[in-house]
Amino acid sequence: MSRIRVGVVLGGRSGEHEVSLESARSVMAALDPAKYEVIPIGIDRDGTWLLGGDPLGLLAGSSSAAEAERGLTAPSTGNAMLAISGHSTGEAGRAIDIVMPILHGPYGEDGTIQGLLEMADIPYVGSGVLGSAAAMDKGVMKAVFAGAGLPMAGHRLVTGREWRADREALVAELATTPGLPLFVKPANLGSSVGITKVHDRAGIAPAMDLAAGFGRRIVVEESIEDAREIECAVLGNDEPEVSVCGEVFAAGEFYDYASKYEDAASSTKAPADLPAELSDSIRAMAIRAFKALDCSGLARVDFLVRRSDEAIFIIEANTMPGFTQISMYPQLWEASGLPYPRLLDRLIELGFERHAEQAALRSDR
Repeated sequence: MSRIRVGVVLGGRSGEHEVSLESARSVMAALDPAKYEVIPIGIDRDGTWLLGGDPLGLLAGSSSAAEAERGLTAPSTGNAMLAISGHSTGEAGRAIDIVMPILHGPYGEDGTIQGLLEMADIPYVGSGVLGSAAAMDKGVMKAVFAGAGLPMAGHRLVTGREWRADREALVAELATTPGLPLFVKPANLGSSVGITKVHDRAGIAPAMDLAAGFGRRIVVEESIEDAREIECAVLGNDEPEVSVCGEVFAAGEFYDYASKYEDAASSTKAPADLPAELSDSIRAMAIRAFKALDCSGLARVDFLVRRSDEAIFIIEANTMPGFTQISMYPQLWEASGLPYPRLLDRLIELGFERHAEQAALRSDR
């Protein structure tokens, strides 16, 4: 029996390029070589696709030149589909069986590569076009959560055009609604890139300018003070399962990029110390969020729990969360009895399952 040929797509054009490299390094190292043949497919920062070579060599560099020196071929972006479909992977007659798009943020986690794979009829791991796109845009995601009756902090969606047209009026308005302190976030990024916690009116404009530099839509959100950050991992397709709850202890004021990836003082705990009833409520909300967004495969769903009254606020769902062995998503499943290599097996199984269900649908009238 031949091994399953897994194309691991990594890197990408988003601000989360390095996070993707770390996640993919861990995934490729953990995929059982007796079951899987791993084909790394890199995307560098300018969008050039890079195929083949040593996975660790690919991950160690970030420039096209460095990657080319390691013996990688570099098809143009126009030939990307040839790379993914296996016609240029070097083994005659063997296409890639399934793709794992280990990409975070825009141009990967947002439905773009999912649409490419759907067009080519190639199985892949994770949510489809709709679920990926809806979860990636925080404005759309919050609208979906509102429709599902999930509790959220107060928030406001602002376009870059609105911000540039009337900065002073918006500063005055945001200082009142949602009110200070508040968070300013690009609508379309993860890993806390471009996020600022604002404590006073003077900080609103710089935070808005920063967020507007990353995308055309900005989410301004009420800060839930004195709250615990709780996360759940969801796994499955139409009948998803949810992990135990975990808790994040940020070294900084909130779990920003530096706290997540650079500050060793940040820590996590799974399972979290929560009353059983509160934990069950959070886990049930994670499933509701997953289904409302039409996610599949996997998602990490993040919450705040206010200490004073244990009120729950859903923050967001991430359809391709960080995936190193110390990332929260794998940690949560490890604490729930599903070790990292078996988690990867299950994700691949779910990708094939979803593709088979799609293939069974009629495409004629």
